[in-house]
Formats: sequence, structure tokens, C-alpha cells
Amino acid sequence: MRSFAIVGAGAVGSYYGGRLAAAGNNVRFLLRSDYDVVNKKGLVVESIDGDFQLPEVNCATTPEEIGPVDVVIVAWKATSNHFFEEVIRPMLHKETVIVTLQNGLGNTEMLGELFGINRVLGVMCFVCINRIEAGLIRHTGGGMIAMGEAVPGVTDRLRKLVAIFQDANVVCEMAENFAEAQWRKLVWNIPFNGLCITEGGIDTGELLAQSDGKARVRELMFEVTRSAASLGFEIEDEFVEFQIERTYPMKDYRPSSMIDFVNGCPVEVEAIWGEPLRRAKAAGVSTPKLEELDSRIRAMLKHR
Repeated sequence: MRSFAIVGAGAVGSYYGGRLAAAGNNVRFLLRSDYDVVNKKGLVVESIDGDFQLPEVNCATTPEEIGPVDVVIVAWKATSNHFFEEVIRPMLHKETVIVTLQNGLGNTEMLGELFGINRVLGVMCFVCINRIEAGLIRHTGGGMIAMGEAVPGVTDRLRKLVAIFQDANVVCEMAENFAEAQWRKLVWNIPFNGLCITEGGIDTGELLAQSDGKARVRELMFEVTRSAASLGFEIEDEFVEFQIERTYPMKDYRPSSMIDFVNGCPVEVEAIWGEPLRRAKAAGVSTPKLEELDSRIRAMLKHR
């Protein structure tokens, strides 16, 4: 695995792609709106794990310019998944691996339908990170990732990729069951991204400062863990409490979906709320708080 392409070089893609490039890997960034700035000035990352910059970034505006690579890393929002075919296909050779760093459910399945599930790995990013402006990324908390095969199991390529990320100063764990890792990420994403939207565009600190903020978060988190359990993924109660407590030090962190909402950008409604809700219903799990949250988000987007 000698060459990487970053598809969707926003906050997450630029940070992890930047780490890989800073460690000496051949990383090519697919850029659109940020291309002129990054091509001219490079990439700057302000990180709690150590600031770094890439004065020169190997970037392109089309997948054809990048050409076939060993690993395609997908880091754009799930709202852009309808571009999978036209963007990813030109970067594939026979053995190319596709790694999705996306939130929510349904992404690995869609990639598998298009390109073959045996090509696909998934990554869950447990990180607080924002794109401040073109070419400037700010990493303020977390950073650990969990990586696993879309088809459960441990492979040599998974071990190699985990080692590559670890060598790039990224805390990277191997997820033998990636589907469970996805539900663990949803324990945080569903309540915090969702309630920060429905409360009008507030940050995590403001949400938890509300008299009933913590209780509402906890109720949603337990609906998520019950849904996961119905599908065979047992998430311990202590994990819920840990996710809440770890959020307090983030203070004024602005979840990515809330930022998208207030900026008038597409929101990953289906991946983060819609698909988990559908799977919970199919399994016969009662999720009244999640249903209410999903409905409120959709109504607010409709009238935004």
C-alpha cells in the first residue's frame, strides 16, 4: 500500500490525510473549492497532538488527474454518496482498497454494491475537528479511529493499514466487527449532532448546560444501545456515561451536522438518523425519542 487518495478533503479528510502525508506516505488530495489555496499555500493543522503543516500538497481537482492508487479514502459527507461511481472508479486498479471514514450507516453497503464488498473497509473517527478555512484544520479533541473490514474478520491488509495510521501518529484500533463500531459512534452522534440542531444551532457545552440537556442526551443514547443490542451488538451502560462525561471538556465544540445546518449545507439525515431508525424499527425496538428527533430535524430542514 504505497499510494493514497483522499476523497472529500474537508476537516476529517485533510486531518488524517495530512497525518499520513506528514509521515512520508504518497497521499493525493482531491479538492474542489479549496484547491487554489491549498495548492498555493499548503495545509496547516493545529492539533492537540502537535501542530504540523504541509508546505506542498499533492492535490488535484479531478479523479482522472489522481489516477489509480492503492487506497482510496472516502471522507466526504454521506450526502455526496451519489457521486461514488464517477469519482472513485477512475482511481481504482485491480487491488485498490476503499476505506470510508464517513458517519452513520449504509456507506459500506453502498460502496460494496458498486465496487465489490471485498474491497471495502470502514473507519469510525472519534475526534473533534473543524475546518476553519481553506487550508486550515483545527483538531481540538480525541483523534482515535477504529478500523475494520466491511466483511467481519481480521486480514493482513487491515493489519497493514492500522500500522500505517499508527506510524502516522494516529491512535488506531482494529475493529474485528466494524458494524458494532458504527453503532458505538452513533451513541454520540445521534444525540449531540441532533439536539444541537433542534435547539437552533447550539454547541455541546450549551446543550449540556440546559437543565434537561444531559437527561435528553442519555435517553437517546440508551435508545441507540437498545437498538444495537437487538442487532447483536452489546454496548455496555458504562460506555454511555463515558460518552457524556467526555463531552464536558469539549465545552463549545460545534458538531459537524450542526455546522452544516446553520450554514445551509446538506445534512446527513439518512446516514445518522434515518437508517439507524429504520433498522431499529425492523428489529422491533421502541425508539420514541429517536423518532421525535428524526422528525424534528427533517421538519427544520424543510423550512430552513
